[in-house]
Amino acid sequence: MGYVIALIPALCWGVMPLISTKVGGSSSNQVFGIGLGALIVSTISMVIIRPSIGLIPFLVAVLSGACWSVGQFGQFASMKKIGVSNTMPLSTAFQLIGNTLIGVCIFHEWQGSKQLILGFFALALVIVGAMLTSITDKSSGKLVAAKDVVFLLLTTIGYVIYSAFPRFPILAHADSVAIYLPETIGILLGVTIYQLITEGPKVFKQRGQYANILSGLLWGIAGLSYIFGARAIGITVAFIFSQLNVILSTLGGIYVLHEQKSPFEMRYTMIGLLLVVIGAVMTAFA
Repeated sequence: MGYVIALIPALCWGVMPLISTKVGGSSSNQVFGIGLGALIVSTISMVIIRPSIGLIPFLVAVLSGACWSVGQFGQFASMKKIGVSNTMPLSTAFQLIGNTLIGVCIFHEWQGSKQLILGFFALALVIVGAMLTSITDKSSGKLVAAKDVVFLLLTTIGYVIYSAFPRFPILAHADSVAIYLPETIGILLGVTIYQLITEGPKVFKQRGQYANILSGLLWGIAGLSYIFGARAIGITVAFIFSQLNVILSTLGGIYVLHEQKSPFEMRYTMIGLLLVVIGAVMTAFA
């Protein structure tokens, strides 16, 4: 049963970008909808399970969620510029690299030459795989611009900070379910402040602001499932399972959203996806 639960995040996080793209709205609309849907799921889980959490960990978790909203905004904006099938492998690779480097440099998770060699070889596979998925046929005239890759890289820092927060001592011993609610509050708070500054109160009258709640419910269910999946089969295996979302979202972008790729591009996309997944698995075992 634990393995079934651990597969839910891959399914939900893989489908979420496809639904959000179909539903539409601005990038900030999409993040707001996700925050609202996730808040509903986390509130229900908090009421049912009733875990306890102190004020300081609560506030830190809120900040963590706000950082996540930066990463998600960048991901949605990139989907509009370069498509889901190009964005998701790159985003996954950047997150894997960032999370791994923080784990190695700050938390010293890799110790000994064997782990370091295996880990950095895995990262090299992820980097090469991500680069292969973004290769475009020059004759198509739809090259992925360097500035778009840099934009995605910089905003992905928000994801990496969000992932790093629970490893710090202040949250390390807090109940995973307990910090889930303040994280979703932080997501909603972060995007709301951004919208009020850039667009004003009129943004809350836009249809896209609420049309993406379904994506948020999926994100919330995925996040909660990941917590319980990790408890049942361990963080390492649960993490590996969650990375399968990149396959679903990338292929969904091609076959569901009909993002055009030539046979030349498809060949490299498939090889790149395989390398990203292999690298993710190796990184988790390093």
